[in-house]
Amino acid sequence: MSLFLDTARIEVKAGKGGDGAVAFRREKYVPDGGPAGGDGGKGGSVIFKVDEGMSTLMDFRYNRIFRGKPGEKGMNKGMHGRGAEDLIVHVPQGTTVKDNETGDVLVDLIEKDQEFAVAKGGRGGRGNIRFATPRNPAPEVAENGEPGEDKILLLELRVLADVGLVGFPSVGKSTLLSVVSNARPKIGAYHFTTITPNIGMVQVGYGDSFVMADMPGLIEGAHSGAGLGIQFLRHIERTRVLLHVLDMSELEGRDPYEDYKTINDELESYNLRLMERPQIIVANKMDMPEAAERLAEFKEKLAADLGPDKEMPEIFEVSGLTKTGLQGLLARTSELLAQTPEFLLYDEDELADETAYYGFEEEEKPFKVYRDDDGGWRLSGDKIERLFIMTNFDHDESVMKFARQMRAMGVDETLRSMGAKDGDYVRIQKFEFEFVD
Repeated sequence: MSLFLDTARIEVKAGKGGDGAVAFRREKYVPDGGPAGGDGGKGGSVIFKVDEGMSTLMDFRYNRIFRGKPGEKGMNKGMHGRGAEDLIVHVPQGTTVKDNETGDVLVDLIEKDQEFAVAKGGRGGRGNIRFATPRNPAPEVAENGEPGEDKILLLELRVLADVGLVGFPSVGKSTLLSVVSNARPKIGAYHFTTITPNIGMVQVGYGDSFVMADMPGLIEGAHSGAGLGIQFLRHIERTRVLLHVLDMSELEGRDPYEDYKTINDELESYNLRLMERPQIIVANKMDMPEAAERLAEFKEKLAADLGPDKEMPEIFEVSGLTKTGLQGLLARTSELLAQTPEFLLYDEDELADETAYYGFEEEEKPFKVYRDDDGGWRLSGDKIERLFIMTNFDHDESVMKFARQMRAMGVDETLRSMGAKDGDYVRIQKFEFEFVD
């Protein structure tokens, strides 16, 4: 049985940039050595790369945290720290990456060897060489490295199969797949549907082969979330040819024509473009008594519904149990695949609606101020916290630089307007200092 994991939730954390160095030249015959602290190296990014050899997200069930390495610290004599290598994480072709909090699509990894940086490494902190000025030729100021991006991601895999088997539960899709391919799905005498798509490689003749997926059985209302719902309809989006399997026996008490109409209505309601796929009707269980009569009734109803102007779809009579009629079905399927181009995986309007575009929203304020329970004040916000993390508090000049940056942001003015008094405690993360009015 092909293991298949539909979704996975993981954490990615890129590497922190290396800290910049505070150093000075100490050379013979150079009495006033200037600053010589180099920059830190860049932190390693976390990069997703499409791997055609993978077909499931099963690896992400056991390994959920991916961390990039930090950059090296800057050194004396102006030497930069070494940048860390990026962490390459292999994902199956057809993986959609979403932000777990917002649900925004970050990228759709569908091309061979496609790469995307899901978390960017922090830049290295600047060494004290960078802060030298005519007024301060020997600064004792250096930055710590910038923290790397940290995200919780949701991965979704839409099966990249050439051929999809669609139909109601218990019409024989799993049995059909098991006899024509190397897939070994669990098959039982029950009325429940397959819970996950089973994938198998089908060999036709000596050269041709294609991937076939047994799509979980659909029910009426699936496009609006009923039953197994949209989570499995989306697997059908990427198949190029659909085999519509109908039960021609009387064992389940089903009406093949009503099943045929219901399934096609679901496909059309979910995505109109699914009806552009070539579709072959597979009349299954033809070894059963009365099957021929039921097939004749089906053809009559279908012809009446289509009218004289429309061409009847192709119908193949097969039996998964006795393995009759399968070679002709597979040969015709292979021919259709050769004639059918790969469909766009999304239409452009859908992609524009679904993909998140960053940088166009109104810029967030660089900080927020809260009142703590003990009467102190707390500062938070990505920008001010990043500045705080990148400040080296071992050097007074760095501390003074941070104070000037906060003042330029308007922190002092905001605290004063909110009622902060001389001597009040102000906190950023675990750091605490006194407010001086």
